[in-house]
Amino acid sequence: MSEAKKLFIKTYGCQMNVYDSERMAEAMGAQGYVTTENAEEADMVLLNTCHIREKAAEKVYSDLGRLRPLKQAKPGMKIGVAGCVAQAEGAEILRRMPLVDLVVGPQSYHRLPEMLTRTGNGAQVIDTDFPAEDKFDHLPERKALRGPSAFLTVQEGCDKFCAFCVVPYTRGAEVSRPAQRLLSEARALVEKGVRDITLLGQNVNAYHGDGWGLARLIRELARIEGLQRIRYMTSHPNDMEDDLVAAHGDEPKLMPYLHLPVQSGSDRILKAMNRKHTAEQYLRLIERIRAARPDILLTSDFIVGFPGETDADFEATMSLVRAVGYGAAYTFKYSARPGTPAAEKPELPAEVADARLQALQALITRQQRAAQEAMVGREVGVLYDKPGRLPGQMVGKSDHLHAVHVTDPEGQVGQLVRVRITASSTNSLAAELARA
Repeated sequence: MSEAKKLFIKTYGCQMNVYDSERMAEAMGAQGYVTTENAEEADMVLLNTCHIREKAAEKVYSDLGRLRPLKQAKPGMKIGVAGCVAQAEGAEILRRMPLVDLVVGPQSYHRLPEMLTRTGNGAQVIDTDFPAEDKFDHLPERKALRGPSAFLTVQEGCDKFCAFCVVPYTRGAEVSRPAQRLLSEARALVEKGVRDITLLGQNVNAYHGDGWGLARLIRELARIEGLQRIRYMTSHPNDMEDDLVAAHGDEPKLMPYLHLPVQSGSDRILKAMNRKHTAEQYLRLIERIRAARPDILLTSDFIVGFPGETDADFEATMSLVRAVGYGAAYTFKYSARPGTPAAEKPELPAEVADARLQALQALITRQQRAAQEAMVGREVGVLYDKPGRLPGQMVGKSDHLHAVHVTDPEGQVGQLVRVRITASSTNSLAAELARA
């Protein structure tokens, strides 16, 4: 038998891209490709890109430049660009980087194997359409996974059109997958050993498949025997309906963790961002969520230095952060995305945005440390996902998504245990098994 071809995938950005990369690897696996962690030995290199971070496109072009010597040394190597930068840049990638064989958008990657067959004799292939068919109908069945946790995409696209965001243009309008198909896929994952599922979507709490809301989907998933944990991300405050808030209080399998981006604490900036909520509305929503689940850990996204942001606007953001008390947050300095409304506005001086970002990150870091230190002495559940570096040690995620190192010589990957937190370090917790 001939040696299997090797596929190297570099994944940028969000959890959705991690999920998409897994599905692309499975699609190529059906064509005889096996994944490798080494680009030098790959027969195909695929960059699954994200357009959210600063200078996203430039970083992709830089990575492609570093691949040029590999392709020169191995002329048969294929190079593809997928994801949101592929969708946004399209044919420009092929023009600037002739070494690229194919460009595929996030809604068309089920066509990867067919596209690859058309790249012979130096041909370049592009597919950035929004096809009528559901890509999930054309992807192979999920393979056995490397750990007890898995992502499950339930919704894609966004209709919110925030002034800074390219997602509506690169991922398209909101589309929800049929509920029964999601239940079937979840059952298949559990049969393969998955115990923890995170539901994904660009605006996941806008899910409306088969007329179901996200809360009903979660409750039906919770009935699957063997599935022990459910989470979801990323959410919009305007789509946190009452039944979803209630589910946090009365569905035991829904973990006490919620990522709920607010972006700014200034009503003036929120309006300029087209967020369609105020800081006060967000704070009242947090009160309702905490009333339903008092021990919930909250995380968020923030953009500083948005065009027109004043010192008073930034202080309003800092005040909101102090009022909420986050367990963690993703903080970004504003950078323009071509084609978005905010890109037409003048940007703040870099030194102003940098200083604000540092101040916000320092506050978030203090809150994160306080949240972790408050866990010391508490009992929580931990799902083991790998052995630790020390003998007799296991590593897993807590109910609140903290990384936890547990002394447990008999521990096994996929085991859910009760532990007592004994110490907090910079990015993780230490624990011992709880006494029966």
